[in-house]
Amino acid sequence: MTESTDAISALTVEHPSPGKKYYPPFQPTADLEKEAKEYVSMYPEGKELSAVLPIIHMIQGKFGYICPESMSWIAQQCKCTEIHVAGIVSFYPGIRTRCPGKWHIRVCHTIACALSGGEELIGYICEKLGIDPKELSGDEPMGISPDGLWSIEPVECLANCGFGPNLMVNDTLYSQMDKEKVDKLLAEYAEKA
Repeated sequence: MTESTDAISALTVEHPSPGKKYYPPFQPTADLEKEAKEYVSMYPEGKELSAVLPIIHMIQGKFGYICPESMSWIAQQCKCTEIHVAGIVSFYPGIRTRCPGKWHIRVCHTIACALSGGEELIGYICEKLGIDPKELSGDEPMGISPDGLWSIEPVECLANCGFGPNLMVNDTLYSQMDKEKVDKLLAEYAEKA
């Protein structure tokens, strides 16, 4: 094990997640490599590491999160060290090192949304989905339902402050949410499962 691998292991302990059943395991393929090469080609020679963040987003979009194996693969594609990739992964709160549920709920808890009921919605959603709110603290504040269908994460601003409280399910924004609207939203997504 190299020094870089030790550092990555320290940053990203593989956490079990019931959400993994909704995402394929990370597996480098010819198509994935082709897509990564397209990102790398957008930057001048010698600046391949500029493609790290776009490739991270691509991997998270396909596999749900960034696992240690994907960090090593990204480093190879971008001709940089694994620790460089791990540093980027650990810096941005929107990059996950734990697999979310199929329906990932992000609830804004900054001041505008908190004052309009965002904090209460977090607790309410956790209760409805059987998620322990204690999971929403620490380095990776994300709770996952026992069936893996749902995950919830308190986040900073969703850039819709005048219409709070706001939440997102995967990449769809919902505004002026209350318990009744949350119940309806959860029922709609549950039907899609």
